[in-house]
Amino acid sequence: MKLALGTAQFGLAYGIAIQQPQISYTESKAIIDYASRRGMSVLDTAMGYGESESRLGNIGVQNWKVISKISEVPKGENTSIWINSAVRESIKKLKLQSLYGLLLHRPSQLKEQNGLEIYRALHDLKADGLVKKIGVSIYHPSELEAVFTVGEFDLVQSPLSVFDRRLITSGWLDKLADRGIEIHARSVFLQGLLLMTSGQRPRKFNQWSDIWTRYERWVFDTGLSPLEACIASVTGIPQIHQVIVGVNGLNHIKDILAFKTNTEPICLPNLGIDDEALLNPLYWLKV
Repeated sequence: MKLALGTAQFGLAYGIAIQQPQISYTESKAIIDYASRRGMSVLDTAMGYGESESRLGNIGVQNWKVISKISEVPKGENTSIWINSAVRESIKKLKLQSLYGLLLHRPSQLKEQNGLEIYRALHDLKADGLVKKIGVSIYHPSELEAVFTVGEFDLVQSPLSVFDRRLITSGWLDKLADRGIEIHARSVFLQGLLLMTSGQRPRKFNQWSDIWTRYERWVFDTGLSPLEACIASVTGIPQIHQVIVGVNGLNHIKDILAFKTNTEPICLPNLGIDDEALLNPLYWLKV
């Protein structure tokens, strides 16, 4: 299956401008059990997702491919020792023998003075069998040029949605595929913004009224729900290995898995934009 389960809300209230409450332990377990029965096998989490890793460990995720993201190395710490210790602690919390993937949550660290040391520490973890694939989680494809001047990576996680086609238009989707790198798409729902009706969306997003009108017309023309259209706009891209879907409850994952994802791209109008203020949730508080 091409869908991977995002677990940020298992560990904390998630969403920068449109905050969703943390999911309870009981419902988290129900989501994991249901998703597993329906064929999902990849989990996305992070050290910075509150208690997500501990909760997943208590639920039991030994049959899943778990990807976690490492936080920024604190100032004054020995880089390799800190990374090694942090990853081992994550694996312990998850009650696993190893991680399928380990990503840098802030790849710009690779451009800093200890960048090469960070890279070597990740490779050492891979050589020791604690991590199968190392990679980066990016906000913009422009970050990738600097990443690959440091060394080679196995996995890249990038935003990609009906609005955000920058990974494609920049040429990096094909470049990564040509290198044999596993590509995971995230933010397919823009933290739920693309699933809201015009009446549900916070007013501050009304400044993009034209794009919303065109988006809603496109969804109507597809004959799909907004959720289905958003998923189909990404899963049909052949170079994409996994599409990470965050959920806010058991019914949400049921709705997602009720839709048979397309293996062929659906017709997309020109909805792609390059406006960070809308595409990057880090900017939403300033909108």
